[in-house]
Amino acid sequence: MTPAEIMGAVGFVLLLFGYAFGVWKYVDGKIGQVRDDLAAQKLHAAETFATKAGMQEQTNALLRAIESLGSRIDGIAERIDNIILQRPQRRS
Repeated sequence: MTPAEIMGAVGFVLLLFGYAFGVWKYVDGKIGQVRDDLAAQKLHAAETFATKAGMQEQTNALLRAIESLGSRIDGIAERIDNIILQRPQRRS
């Protein structure tokens, strides 16, 4: 191989490495941008939608609803017992 051919081959290899490095930097930049956007979205959601006081309020409301439902079920059982006790006894 002549020095010109060697320089051409080396130049071609450097061109390929440069192209691959450029593509890598582009993709890495896009990934970093998406990562930053995702972090900003998470921060916004945490500040806006899920406050600790709001979660406590929701939990208390759910517990009150469950207690109310339990008392209603207990009331139904008492009503059924009263209906059964008020029935006249049949004699056979």
